[in-house]
Amino acid sequence: MRARYREYINSKGCFACILSRIVKEKMMTAEEILKRYFGYEMFRGFQKEVIDTVMQGRDALVLMPTGGGKSICYQVPALLMDGVTVVISPLIALMKDQVDMLRDVGICAAALNSTLTAEEARTVYRDLESGKIKLLYIAPERLLKPLTLELLSRLSVSLFAVDEAHCISVWGHDFRPEYQALDCLKELFPHVPRMALTATADEQTRSEIVSRLLSNPRSFVASFDRPNIRYRMYEKGKGYLDQITQFILGEHMHESGIVYCATRNKAEAVAGYLKKNGIDALIYHAGMENEEREANQSAFFDRPCVMVATIAFGMGIDKPDVRFIIHVDMPKSIENFFQETGRAGRDGKPAESVLYYGLEDLVQQRFFIDKSEADPMYKQVSLHKLDSMLGLAESAGCRRIQLLAYFGEKLNKPCGNCDNCENPPLTRDATKDAQKLLSCIYRCSKTNGLGFGASHVIKVLRGEVSDKIFEKRHDELSTFGIGRDHTMKYWRRILRQLIAKHYVNVNYRVYNVLTVSDRARTLLHGQEKFLVRVEGDKQLSSRKVIDHDDLDDAEQRLFGKLREWRKTCANQNAVAAYNVFPDSTLIQIARRKPRQPHQLAGISGIGEKRIERYGQAVCEVVSLWYSEEKAKDNPHI
Repeated sequence: MRARYREYINSKGCFACILSRIVKEKMMTAEEILKRYFGYEMFRGFQKEVIDTVMQGRDALVLMPTGGGKSICYQVPALLMDGVTVVISPLIALMKDQVDMLRDVGICAAALNSTLTAEEARTVYRDLESGKIKLLYIAPERLLKPLTLELLSRLSVSLFAVDEAHCISVWGHDFRPEYQALDCLKELFPHVPRMALTATADEQTRSEIVSRLLSNPRSFVASFDRPNIRYRMYEKGKGYLDQITQFILGEHMHESGIVYCATRNKAEAVAGYLKKNGIDALIYHAGMENEEREANQSAFFDRPCVMVATIAFGMGIDKPDVRFIIHVDMPKSIENFFQETGRAGRDGKPAESVLYYGLEDLVQQRFFIDKSEADPMYKQVSLHKLDSMLGLAESAGCRRIQLLAYFGEKLNKPCGNCDNCENPPLTRDATKDAQKLLSCIYRCSKTNGLGFGASHVIKVLRGEVSDKIFEKRHDELSTFGIGRDHTMKYWRRILRQLIAKHYVNVNYRVYNVLTVSDRARTLLHGQEKFLVRVEGDKQLSSRKVIDHDDLDDAEQRLFGKLREWRKTCANQNAVAAYNVFPDSTLIQIARRKPRQPHQLAGISGIGEKRIERYGQAVCEVVSLWYSEEKAKDNPHI
């Protein structure tokens, strides 16, 4: 022991220096540790409250969006308390990044995972026993080994921090069975506070996290809103790769972005297409050689470029200036979508999320779920979460309102920063159909007090016959057959929107049965309308771009100059380009060719304030264009 202690002293400096450092650290406040080690002047949000909670020995549930500063919540108390803080994480790459960062600022941290050699693991065990390590990062399966648990029982453990805690729940979007075994920590270490952290968890997932991991915790739930991110969702057409290319070249050239694909082959194909069109695109997926994958990840941090990847890329990636996230395929859940889009705009500056979705995505994701070895209940939950994601994509209302509502947060008015707010889609009034479906759900549930699943309710509504319908006598309900004029597909679409807007609740725990929510009363009583997007109104992202196809060649050049001016103006004012003028407005300017600010009046999207702010600059761009075209002897000028 003396030899190891002497070795430790020699590696860190003289004994007096170490003693002085220990004394100083014991006297440091949380704020001083935050500034000294992490370089921040003050805590963000409720970070300090979380720290105070665990310092008092109480458990804590922490829900904070990606990039919100979750790690500070356990790293600071680790330095304030005696003993070692054990951080449980499923991600080896994230462990390495965290340990490297902590060591770099002088904090003794280590990781125990499958990448260590036997000798490296023994070194970590020795350092733990000597009290050298303040933060230990460990995978759940490694923690649960008898040798590890026996070692920790002999140590002074100050805190257990369970990262990615949603993995414990079958209702979560990334269920991992080994996480459920972590409930043994309650019994084995009853006096050690526990902290569960996640960026995405709906109400049912939160409930299971608490019941399995925590005891009488204090819950901290940050806002899920990322107001700097603009959301756009478009039905996938044949030319979607051209649209993505135009989007990057036109609005985000020489900027960083991530393009997510569902499969490795798709990632390879999309990256190849972007490269062919002059975009600096890299690839990242689990099928690549480690060396190439790591080289591409390093390059992504070193220069502005586009990473085309599967979901294998992104967890633990903290690049603040990612300006856009594009989903080429629909994510498998709203949680996944939120987590992946949350990697954009961490610097607080404007960023964009663009999603393309299509029927083939739904078929592909359902195939992945069906062929998985998960138990039937988990498959049911996964299918419902997939339907919820499709419901968000199909929605005709404000994307942000619906996205936040999924996580139990209310936004009082439309955000004005999503495609549906900027360009409302074509809708039709489906109030009567919504009322029919709600009535059928209600009447079915009254017969057994619990409710029935979607397929059964819709079959009753359509007047279909089956043994179950006869057995439950649902053919005698007043709603039997009142919806036979529409297909099963149509009614499922209406149901997705009712669920997405919280008119219908889904009980995952009881076979995904449906019940009518209290919120549905106003809709049932005709006090509000239920609007749905007209099927086939694709609102493709390139609509604003391809609308300029009917401009002549000279007008096309003016349109290009106006977009260049807009980009410069947006950068100077640190706003998104569309906040200056959307493409649809620039197209109208290119057609009208105003040379005096007052000539901008009447163009859609330009009011008095915008004329005051941008009118002169726009007219200067037009005048410059006139001069250049005259120099070419253009007969149309």
